[in-house]
Amino acid sequence: MMNKKRGAIEMTAAMVISGTIGWFVVESGQPIIDLLFWRCAFGAATLLIVCAAKGMLRGPLSLRLFGWAALGGAALVLNWVLIFAAFSRASISIATAVYNTQPFMLVALGALFFSEKLTATKLMWLGLAFAGVVLITVAKPDADYAGPGYLIGILLALGAAFFYALAAIITKKLTGTPPHMIALAQVCVGVVLLAPFANLSTLPTDGRAWGSFVVMGVVYTGLVFVLLYGAIQKLPTHMAGALSFLYPVVAIVVDFVAFDHRLHLLQLLGVAAILLSAAGVHLGWSLRRSRAPADY
Repeated sequence: MMNKKRGAIEMTAAMVISGTIGWFVVESGQPIIDLLFWRCAFGAATLLIVCAAKGMLRGPLSLRLFGWAALGGAALVLNWVLIFAAFSRASISIATAVYNTQPFMLVALGALFFSEKLTATKLMWLGLAFAGVVLITVAKPDADYAGPGYLIGILLALGAAFFYALAAIITKKLTGTPPHMIALAQVCVGVVLLAPFANLSTLPTDGRAWGSFVVMGVVYTGLVFVLLYGAIQKLPTHMAGALSFLYPVVAIVVDFVAFDHRLHLLQLLGVAAILLSAAGVHLGWSLRRSRAPADY
């Protein structure tokens, strides 16, 4: 019971911290690629310390692990680039809500690569989520930082959801590998991929920029990954899935408090439809009632 309670606390902390990342990205004022490069660099350093402390660095790194981790890392980095770019275009609330279509991307990829069955219930939830995205798309944005790129922001968030799901599918190929090691390998790949595009020739000289880089890497990457994976190992799947919805809720509240972004009715309905359908898939909800035994 204590283990489960600790897992719930860790999951809650991970989701609450994650829910503030959009605010942090917008307020940092740093170029997205630079922010992500240092996120991977400082995140890798943090995870390296954690993996060493847990004794996970013993033994050779297999070519299979490296190959799949490289693919997963590339997908994860593309996911981060797209969702960070979406924040300043569609607003934090809308981008985060649309980003939560990722369970349906995962369902589609599972059907494509693992021949997983697409049930009528899953298709129903998919239809509801699609309706939510449509409602959000046709609604008028009401945030001073959500300009003419609103539709582009929605498309970027959808793209981010796809690449997150792709990274999750790739991670399935690494069953048996400690999740902290997978995360370490992925952020190391991120450092290599982002280095050619990051502004490393003229490094910032002010402490605020470096503070943003360190917080993004140590807190939003290293600490969140450690909390998240620790919680997943302690909690039943349905409980972890339920607590994961704290992330979009916190993001919407933070967007309102920090930027006074008020969702219009159509946007609220769209967000509710997406989160409800995502919860349905995560928690295995079905509209079909079990039949009562016949009275013979």
